[in-house]
Amino acid sequence: MPQKILVIEDEPTLARLLSYNLTQEGYETKVVDHGSDGLQAALQQYFDLIILDIMLPGMNGFEILSKLRQKGNKTPVIILTARNAEEEVVQGLKYGADDYITKPFGVAELLARVSAVLRRTMAEDGTQEKAGTGEKVISAGDLYIYPEKYEVLLGGESIPLRPKEFEVLLYLVQRPGVVVTRDDLMNIVWGFDYIGGQRTVDVHVSSLRKKLEMNQQSVQIESIRGVGYKLVTSVGALKK
Repeated sequence: MPQKILVIEDEPTLARLLSYNLTQEGYETKVVDHGSDGLQAALQQYFDLIILDIMLPGMNGFEILSKLRQKGNKTPVIILTARNAEEEVVQGLKYGADDYITKPFGVAELLARVSAVLRRTMAEDGTQEKAGTGEKVISAGDLYIYPEKYEVLLGGESIPLRPKEFEVLLYLVQRPGVVVTRDDLMNIVWGFDYIGGQRTVDVHVSSLRKKLEMNQQSVQIESIRGVGYKLVTSVGALKK
């Protein structure tokens, strides 16, 4: 499956250029031209990389980046900055950007930086590829998640999950040691316009917890009273 890249850029010509060249290179791209919509897309869907412009309508790139990191989202981000904008680069890196590209830029530089950040991120965070298939695997202890197939293995055994249970688990595993609030899970998994209450989150987490803890104790979902949940493992370190 192709790696997924979110492009948050409001200048149409540049957005088309980015999307076209990334697609030609084999990536799957999604383009959003508004800051608030870009943040929502980054929180609601899984992406391998985000390319983020600084000047955006609705919400600027620094705000988006800051909110992503505050919510525990570790998706690598490459910011787009203007020529000679050293302050933008410094501020972006402080907020948690992984790299930057100075406009105007060449296609070769763009693709090289994208490839470098993706390789570095995979090496650092434990994301693996199943040998010979290019299939992504996200692991935590004895837990292995295959995002493209909605498949979960725990201790070598397949764990059947409903779609929403899978999305809750994926979001928790991508935030090692981070307490995720019920509101965050509601917004990210069910959407901002979902009219149900937090009880829906609790029911799904309860069902998910039972499936994970059946005959094993290495991977558990802890309840943080009055706040939310976090996933913990007793087998090695959590890995994205």
